[in-house]
Amino acid sequence: MEAEEGKERSLKQRQVLMFFVLLGVAQAGSEPRHYSVAEETESGSFVANLVKDLGLEVDELAARGPRVISKGRKMRLQLDRQTGDLLLNEKLDREELCGPTEPCVLPFQVLLENPLQFFQAELRIRDINDHSPVFLDKEIILKISESITPGTTFLIESAQDLDVGSNGLQSYTVSPNSHFHLKLQDSADGMILPQLVLDKALDREEQPEFRLTLTAVDGGTPPRSGTALVRIEVLDINDNAPEFANLLYEVQVPENSPIGSQVAVVSASDLDIGAYGEISYVFSQASEDIRKTFRINAKSGELLLTQKLDFESIQTYTLNVQATDGGGLSGSCVVFVQVMDLNDNPPELTMSTLISEIAENLQETIIAVFSVSDPDSGDNGRMVCSIQDDLPFFLKPSVDNFYTLVTNTALDRESRAEYNITITVTDMGSPRLKTQHN
Repeated sequence: MEAEEGKERSLKQRQVLMFFVLLGVAQAGSEPRHYSVAEETESGSFVANLVKDLGLEVDELAARGPRVISKGRKMRLQLDRQTGDLLLNEKLDREELCGPTEPCVLPFQVLLENPLQFFQAELRIRDINDHSPVFLDKEIILKISESITPGTTFLIESAQDLDVGSNGLQSYTVSPNSHFHLKLQDSADGMILPQLVLDKALDREEQPEFRLTLTAVDGGTPPRSGTALVRIEVLDINDNAPEFANLLYEVQVPENSPIGSQVAVVSASDLDIGAYGEISYVFSQASEDIRKTFRINAKSGELLLTQKLDFESIQTYTLNVQATDGGGLSGSCVVFVQVMDLNDNPPELTMSTLISEIAENLQETIIAVFSVSDPDSGDNGRMVCSIQDDLPFFLKPSVDNFYTLVTNTALDRESRAEYNITITVTDMGSPRLKTQHN
C-alpha cells in the first residue's frame, strides 16, 4: 500500500515538473524578434539570419529541426536549415496584405522541434511608392448658382492612394483660372480634402461653364500624380438647399443578405418648386469598396446591395449621401452600416509536428503540435479542442492557439500497439461548426 502511494506521489511530482518545463518552452520566445523587408522584393530574397538571434550554432540549428510557422495555410517565409537564413517564399504586396494599416506587420513563429521551443517574431513590410493617386471619377461636375457669393467653398471628390506614409497622397493643385482657387483641409481621419473657393462672382450669361484640371500628388521619390477634370456649370438662382430628415442613419445588415436587398432609404426635402425642388441622390467621397458593394437610387434614395457582404473582410461601412436639387444646392447625411457576423467559417487546424511512432514506457511524450484558428468573431470564433475520452492522451494548450498532444501515461505495446486519435475543433457559434483531424 505504501509503495503504491509512493509511486502516485512520484508521478504527481513528475507531472508538476513537466508542467513547468512546458511552461518554459511556451515562453521561450515571448519577446518577439523584429525583421523587415520592402514590399515587392523578389521571392527567395534574404531577410535575416536566425542563428545569432536564436543563440545557436549552425550545426545545432539544423539538428534541432527548425521550421517557420505562420497563421493560416499560406507560408510567406522559408528557412534554410543548413545556414539559418530566413528567405522570402513569395513576392509580398503591402497593400494586399494590410491595406491602409501601418505599420504592416506579419507575425510568425520559429519552432524548434528537438527539444520543443517556440520563438515569436514579426516581419514588417515596408511600403514603396508603387501606386499613383487615382480619382475614381475622371470628371467631377459641380453645379454652382450665379448668385453664390465670393468666398464660398465647394468640397470636391478627393483622390485615393493605396500607398501610406510619405508615399501616400500629400497635396493637390488646380489649373490657373480667374474665378477659383484651391483650399486644402485636413479631415478627422487624416485625409486631405480639396475644396474650391470662389474668388469672383459668376455670371452665367458671360461664362456658363468652367473646365479646371485637378491634380493630386503623392510624396514619393520621384512623386506620382493623377488628374481629374472639374467641370463647373453655372446655374440660375436657387435659394433653398435640400435638407435630410435625419443627418445620421444607422442600420445593421446580416452578412448573408442577398444581392439586391434594401439596406436603407434616405429622404431629403426641398422648399423650392420646379426644377429647383427636384432632388437626386448620389454617394459623396465614396471609396471603391462602397461603390462595389452598394448602389443608390437617384430618385428614391433607396440603398441596395450590389455584392455579398463578408464580415471577416469588412465589418462596417460609412456612406456619405448627397442630395442635390436642380439648382445645384445640396445637403448631406451619413449612413452607418454595421455588418452582422454569422457563423459561416468552420475552425481550421494546422498540424505543425506529428510523430506517428513512439517508444513504449515513456512518460508524457509529445505526439503532435498543432494550431487552430477561426476568422469569425465573438462566440463564432471561440474554439474548443478535444479528443476521444477513452485514450491515454490529453491536449495541452501552448501559446497563441497552439496545442500539444501528449501521452497521459506510459504506453505498453503488448497491451495495444496502435491508436487512432481524432482531434476535434468546435467553435461556440450557432450553429456550431467543427473540423476534425485524424
